[in-house]
Amino acid sequence: MSDNQSWNSSGSEVEDLETESGQPVGVAEFGGVLSKWTNYIHGWQDRWVVLKNNTLSYYKSQDEREFGCRGSLCLSKAVITAHEFDECRLDISVNDSVWYLRAQDPDHRHYWIDSIELHRAESGYGSESSLRRHGSMMSLTSATSGYSATSTSSFKKGHSLREKLSEMETFRDILCRQVDTLQKYFDGCADVVSKDEFHRDKVVEDDEEDFPNTRTDGELVHNNNGSKERLFQSLSPKGINGIDFKGEAITFKATTAGILATLSHCIDLMVKREESWQKRLDKEMEKRRRIEDSYKSALNDLKKKSHFGGPDYEEGPNSLINEDEFFDAVEAALDRQDKIEEQSQTEKTRAQRSSPVPPGDVYSTVGSHRYADKVEEMVQNHMTYALQDLGGDANWQLVVEEGEMKVYRREVEENGIVLDPLKATHSVKGVTGHELCHYFWDTEYRNDWETTIENFSVLEKLSDNAAIVYQTHKRVWPASQRDVLYLSAMRKILATNENDPDTWLVCNFSVDHDNAQPSSRCVRAKINIAMICQTLVSPPEGDKELSRDNLLCKITYVANVNPGGWAPASVLRAVAKREYPKFLKRFTSYVQEKTAGKPILF
Repeated sequence: MSDNQSWNSSGSEVEDLETESGQPVGVAEFGGVLSKWTNYIHGWQDRWVVLKNNTLSYYKSQDEREFGCRGSLCLSKAVITAHEFDECRLDISVNDSVWYLRAQDPDHRHYWIDSIELHRAESGYGSESSLRRHGSMMSLTSATSGYSATSTSSFKKGHSLREKLSEMETFRDILCRQVDTLQKYFDGCADVVSKDEFHRDKVVEDDEEDFPNTRTDGELVHNNNGSKERLFQSLSPKGINGIDFKGEAITFKATTAGILATLSHCIDLMVKREESWQKRLDKEMEKRRRIEDSYKSALNDLKKKSHFGGPDYEEGPNSLINEDEFFDAVEAALDRQDKIEEQSQTEKTRAQRSSPVPPGDVYSTVGSHRYADKVEEMVQNHMTYALQDLGGDANWQLVVEEGEMKVYRREVEENGIVLDPLKATHSVKGVTGHELCHYFWDTEYRNDWETTIENFSVLEKLSDNAAIVYQTHKRVWPASQRDVLYLSAMRKILATNENDPDTWLVCNFSVDHDNAQPSSRCVRAKINIAMICQTLVSPPEGDKELSRDNLLCKITYVANVNPGGWAPASVLRAVAKREYPKFLKRFTSYVQEKTAGKPILF
């Protein structure tokens, strides 16, 4: 992905359109190619991603924009997270919807994150400039004079407290009226004093000039004491002499004393009830904490379920899924596969296939191909160690015992990877070792009995009894898909004395091949497997001919598998314990059905 492909300039870079005041009025379109996680089958896919109008949209490609977007996210409430381990990845989530995106390198990821944040901020979301402060509509006058609107409905703390608060309202109304009355009295007194001083000065001037003067109030003033007394009496404001100042002061004092007493009583009541209120508060806070914890737990479970198919929950070094969840998911997937196989198994067994069986001496030769020496070495090692008795060896654990079948395991780990050698023994009636090895080795019958393979191909046939095979196994989510590249060889083991049973062997071991290089799609597993089959024949009674009732085949199956990847050790061991016995029973039953009624193949 080139730079000019990643950063398209209809939006190649975010451009701000500004007014004369320097304030942005719009943000240009921005687009480019990002890898988007689709699902666990298709993984990461390149998509054309467009940032426009505070919305992030994606298209299958730039050329398909005219067909409409595949999905979009509104960025107003989106959370953008740079991945902790993957330097190229960013996650964008809105509620329970998450987009997993990957840029081509860390610089491009940083550029995308900055562009999204800048775009969102300048679109009016998530920035301080979008916040508005609302001034208070209350003035000092309303705060100091609006007494009559006070309500006590919120103080439901007890009958006595409500009564005292009601008394407080009554005292407040009385006090307000008294304050108004006293204020009027004081204003009237101030006016009287001011007018009295003014008229005194005028009377003194008139007395000195000794002639009558007409006053503004319309009364004639004479230069004698009587006229002056009339003047001062006429200047007294109407109603001032009707106020009992001393009585009002006493009432004012009593009202304030009542208020103080009632306040003291309220304080006493609140102090007495403080402990009860505190207990109720603690109880409510604990109840709220439990509800919040339950909500968070439910929300996390919901997010986990909605994102369970995401890349963070599949097998990997930084997987968020724990061992128990990993095992439950694997077991559920295997159960589903078993049900599907049960439905299709009948059709498989009905299909009549036959392939020519080469003569026995073909399997007795070593061959002359390039891996001939390696095959001979593997055969000798398996014949030496696989048939050894495990009795008394404390390193081998018997993990499964069902009738004639026993499965042993020896726990081995290397760098955290499970490399447990496994050995199984089984006895099957009515078939020979040659027949069992034939159906196990011949790829014509592989899909009839093998249920874990998705597809396989023979890359190279080395000889009549050896071939290189590449096969991919069905993925069991959340485990990664595995593939195997191996050489498969079938051999007849020559007897060293006449009492040795007829012995056949198939060995499969990993090799390299130019036509099947490892890929990021699958984890390459390494194997070293052998199936050794020994035929025991019991003589027929009397003159009866030899039949399949006289046959018994002892099977020894050994497997050393390195699964690779990061699957938990406990999960791998549990799956091996479950699947190996099922494989042996399924395969041996298949061979018994295929050979029933047919001539015996020694």
